[in-house]
Amino acid sequence: MARSERFLSVAEDQLDAVTGLSGSGPAFIYLVMEALADGGLAAGLPRTLALDLAIQAVAGAAEMAASTREHPALLREMVASPAGTTIAGLVVLEGAAVRSAFINAVKTAAARSKELSGE
Repeated sequence: MARSERFLSVAEDQLDAVTGLSGSGPAFIYLVMEALADGGLAAGLPRTLALDLAIQAVAGAAEMAASTREHPALLREMVASPAGTTIAGLVVLEGAAVRSAFINAVKTAAARSKELSGE
């Protein structure tokens, strides 16, 4: 399947934020993939299968978000059934402030970009 290219235009004063999100973001997602795979390993899956499943989960989620253009919160709600496995895991992630950690990681990377540019 061919990937559609989208070119985005940003103002110069947004470049540090772009660096924090788009430039550093892949490393943050790799960390997520690693953690998901380690969770699968801890739950009893062989390492290679756990990593393959983690990669597919991230790729599938990204493809769904890109193809539907729906807000990620709506997509998350579509996956999390009441009293199910997904909502149980989401409660753990929210309790660990994962969302805030990602927000702060992007903001910190953006601030570091600004610092490195000499501003």
